[in-house]
Amino acid sequence: MAKVFCIEVCGYAVMSNHTHIVLYVDDKKAERLSDKAIVIRWHKLFKGNWLTQKYINGDELSESERSMLAADITEFRLRLASISWFMRVLNESIARRANEEDGCTGRFWEGRFKSQALLDTAALAACMAYVDLNPIRAKVADTPESSDYASIKKRIERARQGKQPKSLRRFAGNPRTNMPSGLPFDLTYYIQLVELTGRCMRAGKRGCISDTEPLLARLQIEPDNWLKLTTRFTKIFHGAVGRKQAITDYCEHLHKKRRANLAQSERLLC
Repeated sequence: MAKVFCIEVCGYAVMSNHTHIVLYVDDKKAERLSDKAIVIRWHKLFKGNWLTQKYINGDELSESERSMLAADITEFRLRLASISWFMRVLNESIARRANEEDGCTGRFWEGRFKSQALLDTAALAACMAYVDLNPIRAKVADTPESSDYASIKKRIERARQGKQPKSLRRFAGNPRTNMPSGLPFDLTYYIQLVELTGRCMRAGKRGCISDTEPLLARLQIEPDNWLKLTTRFTKIFHGAVGRKQAITDYCEHLHKKRRANLAQSERLLC
């Protein structure tokens, strides 16, 4: 799905009755794609209509047909950069497969998915670690590398070969001039950070990450606050997450008067 949508997967954890997923929406990529590329991608998910099929087959279109096609392509372009459509396709495919295995029909998911905007590097790092450590918190895995259905295991396996998984958004290293597209961390530091955080949670020693790894030090988050973030992220925050200025900019952009999560963010992310 990530190859079809203009959306990259940063992290995920598949649990017994729910999933967590961190996504990066590349709307600029959706804007750059040609009309034909948009239709080809859409046809990988859906059959399209007689007009899109005619267009792909290279048949001649009338002026009115070209006008209708342009409207369809505009809509497809928006959908291919939409988290709602990404989750719709993902959840529908899981529901169909589960119902087929159980020999039943009807509703599979309890409700719609919940999403939160991650507005800065600190929020992104905390949420990714929270997601990657889900199997350990649930006691279905003892180590990150044994977490069968979490992105951290795939990253570690590829890191042992000196590579990064193509199916996940790559780590681009620390922010710098001419920064390539990718997660603004160093992969090695992130893996070490997840390992250290997991050890702290299992041992029950809050705040024991005293000689913090460069990533945590750079994010300027206290070890005690980091453990709260990576064990209770979805309980602490409801809505967009980030430092004060990031939340302020986000609310101004969406013309929102109320800045949710501001008190928690100032306490934990500063």
